[in-house]
Amino acid sequence: ALLKRNLTPAGILAATPGPRADKRGYSAIFGRDAAVCALGMAVSGDPVLERAAAAGLRTLAEHQAPNGQIPKFVNAAEREADFWYLGCIDSTLWWLIAVSYLDACGLPRGLKRRYARQIRLALQWLLAQEHQRFFLLQQNEASDWADIMPRSGFVLYTNALWYEVKRLYDLPNAAQTRASFNGLFHPFSAGIAEYRRARLLNEYVLRTARNRDLYLSFVNFSFYGDEGDSFGNVLAILYGLADEDFAQKIIRALRKHGVH
Repeated sequence: ALLKRNLTPAGILAATPGPRADKRGYSAIFGRDAAVCALGMAVSGDPVLERAAAAGLRTLAEHQAPNGQIPKFVNAAEREADFWYLGCIDSTLWWLIAVSYLDACGLPRGLKRRYARQIRLALQWLLAQEHQRFFLLQQNEASDWADIMPRSGFVLYTNALWYEVKRLYDLPNAAQTRASFNGLFHPFSAGIAEYRRARLLNEYVLRTARNRDLYLSFVNFSFYGDEGDSFGNVLAILYGLADEDFAQKIIRALRKHGVH
């Protein structure tokens, strides 16, 4: 019912229109919201939602930046795109995941072919953010959904999505991405890193980190996130980044802290 109430020809709005939503800028098509909603709409069994699943993805594609970045949001009324802070990254990742999934579901057929140019540009933009030894994405602060958190450098949530995008679009170095993901975000169970810069990061974390039952939320050169990012850890399990033993350890840790 909420999805239908927020549905417009341009896609799902981030909030039901009204003075408060308008004031906060939420009467808009947000990249990550539209993509995540599209995944649910595709499997909802509701014909109205299934037909409308790709509408928001279309609006975002129409406002893609020349360099390939997908907007953080598009003001549906004014048809104006906003890209938030420099390198706002997860809208592009979620858009690619949703396009691939809807294409596989035939909602509609040929979606990846229709957006072949936009897909190529989006992947090119993301590859420009990738570290050439770790094969993980790098980002600035306030560059994903957790924009009130000081996560920067290599971020768990972002790179879980990146690994899935690599698998969906058959991008190179996916195995290296997975290895670096586990080596940086959970160095407690990894071997000693061979690459000097990775070794420096690992040694710093190993000396000071307390939470060893979850992935770190981010790793930067001189600081890291010791808090447990529930969503990032669950995505790591769903996308096959955590092996079976560590996946079970993550689930036990989340349940211990009341995450259900």
